[in-house]
Amino acid sequence: MSPKPYANPYLAGVLLGLTLLASYLILGAGLGASGGLARAGAFCELALAPARTLASPYFGAWGDQPLRYYLVFMLAGVFGGGLVSALLAGRCVRGVERGARCAPRVRLLLALAGGVISGFASRLANGCTSGQALSGSAVLLTGSLLFLISVFAGGYAAAWFVRRQWRD
Repeated sequence: MSPKPYANPYLAGVLLGLTLLASYLILGAGLGASGGLARAGAFCELALAPARTLASPYFGAWGDQPLRYYLVFMLAGVFGGGLVSALLAGRCVRGVERGARCAPRVRLLLALAGGVISGFASRLANGCTSGQALSGSAVLLTGSLLFLISVFAGGYAAAWFVRRQWRD
């Protein structure tokens, strides 16, 4: 079975915008992912060391039920929806996407390192790229618009250093 084509990006963008609008109208807040991940981390630590977690200035503020937060459910929905979409489109395959010059192990280690750095930075900045780029720029925050421009500029600049890894 060959994979189905990707969704129309313009339609997907409109649907994402409507989802963001609904989030502001219903919840009074925008979208983001790092808050859900941080609360999942608090839940895991709470299971292992409850006294320490509740005494923590970072995790303790969320109490003994850190998963009771809308971003946790949004994160689960994004993961579940993406998985269902990939299954229905026939795009679930086991493998490591990489260039011919990059070994699978190196690619996985670089992806892990990038994820850890991004996760740490998003909590340090008190928000992730989706929170900044989507929610912040939707309400025309100057810092979010500058962040978005910087992300794209940094991405294009970084691509120059790693593009030879992807030439086949």
